[in-house]
Amino acid sequence: MFPQQGSVFSVVEFFTGQNLATLQGSNIQGQQNGGELRAGLRRAIVCSLLALVLVPTGLAQTQSVDPILDQSFRAMYNLQFDEAFRKADQAKSIDKTDPMPWVAQASAVLFREFDRLHILRSDIFISDAAFSARPAYTWNAASKKQFDEALAGAEKLSRERLGRDKNDTRALFALTLVNGLRANDAALVTKHNLTSLSYTKAATGYAEKLLALSPSYYDAYLATGMGKYMIGSKPAPVRWILRIGGFKGDEQEGVKELTLVSERGRYLAPFARILLAFNDLRHQKPGEARKKFAWLHDQFPGNPLYLQEMAKCDRQSLPSGQ
Repeated sequence: MFPQQGSVFSVVEFFTGQNLATLQGSNIQGQQNGGELRAGLRRAIVCSLLALVLVPTGLAQTQSVDPILDQSFRAMYNLQFDEAFRKADQAKSIDKTDPMPWVAQASAVLFREFDRLHILRSDIFISDAAFSARPAYTWNAASKKQFDEALAGAEKLSRERLGRDKNDTRALFALTLVNGLRANDAALVTKHNLTSLSYTKAATGYAEKLLALSPSYYDAYLATGMGKYMIGSKPAPVRWILRIGGFKGDEQEGVKELTLVSERGRYLAPFARILLAFNDLRHQKPGEARKKFAWLHDQFPGNPLYLQEMAKCDRQSLPSGQ
């Protein structure tokens, strides 16, 4: 254990094995050793100061990225996009080899586009017909460039890390989310359904490898859960064709995995809860959906979406004719 900061006595004792009184007594007994004692004390103090300064700094660099990313994602869900980007940039400056700050930046760009285009609304998720009839949207050009560059940055760093260690869990996690973000863009913004399925399959592959190495990466279950849900909810002939192509589908298992993310995920728990609320409405459970939107509103009061969806749930809950 290191000596407590600010304690000269503990510093001397830690590096010399003697207390200050003993050292002072030694000095009285022999003045000829005074120069050596003073030199030893100086060395001890310099070493202790270096230890006390450098060790906390090193710990800060390894420990502070994730809490800053927490703040970035929280700001994103609360529609505070400037703050989300600021925190992502702060995390980048702390560890230039970590792909996750780039993922946080890309997530905020996509969520901002969802908000601009009013995409995350229950109206298009409430039935297969509504989802099939959803429009294809056009990105804001500057935002699309920012999104693509952030994803490219995350992917580059991830592949560099995997080149050094094929089981780098941070890199596998980032690639899971990179492909998940591309799948969400293709499905919900540009309406390229087959492209979305391809990215979902890639995200699932990275997620499965990651979870085999580290099952506590609960956010990765969003990729596997979304894939199973999307395929499992298709009509039987479509499911069979997709399974021939290597896609797995099980709607109930997908909902279970999304629920796990909503309860245990670090960054994606709110997004999983939004999707689960939409699934409740799809299955005519406005009361259950309202509970999820109420929780989201309590956590992120700056986002009006959750109050709007709560009002829709209330209207669906009213008896016919009221």
